[in-house]
Amino acid sequence: MKNNANLIYSMFLVIGDYLALVAAFSVAYVIRVKYDPRHLIEQIPASTYIYTFLIILPMWILVLGAIGLYTRPVYENRFREFGRLILGSFLGILVVIGYDFVADDTIFPARLVVVYGLLLGFSFLVVFRLLARIVRHILFSYNIGVDNVLIIGSEKSSQQIIEELADTRRSGHRVIGLVGFKSDRVGAKIFDNFEEAVKKLKTKNLHSIIQTKLFSDESANTDILSYAQQNHIAYRFVPGNQEVFSGNISVELFKSVPVVNVHQTALIGWGRIVKRLFDVILGSLLLVVLSPVILLIIIFQKIFDPRGQVFLKQKRLTQFNRSFVVYKFRSHKSIYNGLSPEQAFANMGSPELVKKYRENGDFLPNDPRVSRLGKLLRMTSLDELPQLFNVLKGDISLVGPRALIPEELKSYKQRHHILSVKSGMTGLAQVSGRRDISFEERRKLDVFYVQNWSFWLDITILLKTLRAVLSGIGAK
Repeated sequence: MKNNANLIYSMFLVIGDYLALVAAFSVAYVIRVKYDPRHLIEQIPASTYIYTFLIILPMWILVLGAIGLYTRPVYENRFREFGRLILGSFLGILVVIGYDFVADDTIFPARLVVVYGLLLGFSFLVVFRLLARIVRHILFSYNIGVDNVLIIGSEKSSQQIIEELADTRRSGHRVIGLVGFKSDRVGAKIFDNFEEAVKKLKTKNLHSIIQTKLFSDESANTDILSYAQQNHIAYRFVPGNQEVFSGNISVELFKSVPVVNVHQTALIGWGRIVKRLFDVILGSLLLVVLSPVILLIIIFQKIFDPRGQVFLKQKRLTQFNRSFVVYKFRSHKSIYNGLSPEQAFANMGSPELVKKYRENGDFLPNDPRVSRLGKLLRMTSLDELPQLFNVLKGDISLVGPRALIPEELKSYKQRHHILSVKSGMTGLAQVSGRRDISFEERRKLDVFYVQNWSFWLDITILLKTLRAVLSGIGAK
C-alpha cells in the first residue's frame, strides 16, 4: 500500500517553515523596535505587525513550494536544499517588499526590519530544516515512516541499490524481499519468483517495488506493474542500458508519436545561457577582486626566477573536443618548463621517477621539478587563477569537468560525455578529494556532473571549492 510518510513530512515542512518565518520577523521587530533607540519610520503596534505577517508569509511559503523545497529530491539532498533556501529567501523577501509597495499603509516600522527579516528568516529556515532532518532520521531508526521495498532482478544494480538502502536510518527504506537475487547485506526474505513474493508478503506492508531486469516473458512484466498499480504500490524500473537514460530525459510528441528524448547532458537550453552569464559576471568580479594577488604572484615569479616565464601555457580539451590554450602560473623550475614528465625526469637523471609519477595518478609528493614558489602556489591553488581569463574568453567555465590534455582522454571510453560541456576551473572531482582519488574515479565524477548538471550543483561545488582551498583538502 502507498506510504504517506513523505506527504506527512512535506506538510510538516510547510507548517514548520511558516512558523520559522513568523518567528524570524517577530524577532526582527523586537530587535529593531525594542532595542534600537533610533527613530522609526512609522509606529506600528506589535499586534498589527504580527497579524499582517501572518497573512503575508503564506506567499513566501508558496515561493518555497514553487522552487521545489517540499519535493523529496530536494529536501533529501541537503546541499540542494541549502541552495534553494538561499534563492527562496531572496524571492520571498522580494514578495514581502512588493506587498509593502502596493499596500496602502507601510508594514515595516523601519528599513532594518527588512534586512533582519531576510537574515533571520533564512537562518531560522536552515535551523528548522536541520532539526526536521534529525527528527526524521530518529523516526526511521524506530521504523516509523520507512518504505518497505521489494527488489526484483539479479542485475548488478540490485546489489548497488541494496547497499544504498542498507542504512535505514539515513535512507528511509528497508529491503524486505528479493526476487531472483541473494545478498548477505540485508536480512530480506529470498523468493524464487514474484508470485511467491506477493503471496508471502502482506500487501499492506509493501510500499515500493524496484525491478532491475525485464523478463523474457512480457506477461510477467505486465503482472508486476499491474499488481503495483492495483495495490497503489510505488513502482520503479531500472533500465538495462543505464547510459541511455542518463542525462536530461523528456517525453514529447514526435509527429503524434510519444517518444523519450534523451539529451547527452542536462546542460541544455536556458541552462547554458544562465551558466554563461554567471561565468562572465562572477569571473569578472573575481578577476577584479583578486587582481592584487595576481600582480603579487607575477612580481614574485620575476624576483625568484627572472629568466623563467610567468605563465604556463598548455593545450587542453574542452566542449565538443575543441582544443584551447589554458593559462596557469608556472610552478615548475624554468629548466623543466614545457618538457614532458619523461623528458624532464630524464634530463635530471632520474628516469625511474616517471613510473612512480604515472602510477600515482600523474603526481609525486615531492616533485623535484616544482620550485619553492610553485609548491606554495599549488598548495593554495593560486596557480589556477590565470584560468579566469580562459573563463571570460569562453574557453572554459567556472565549474565543469577538468580540462585534460588529449593524451589523458584518448583511452577513456566515456570522453564523449565529458566533452559535451565546457571544461571548468573547478569541478565535482576536485571538491571530492582532488588528488586523493584515482583518475578513473575523477572521470566518473565528471560524467556524473555532465549528466546531472543543475545551477544549484554549480553553486554547491563553488562553495565546496572555497572550503577545500581554505582547508587545503586534497592539495599536494
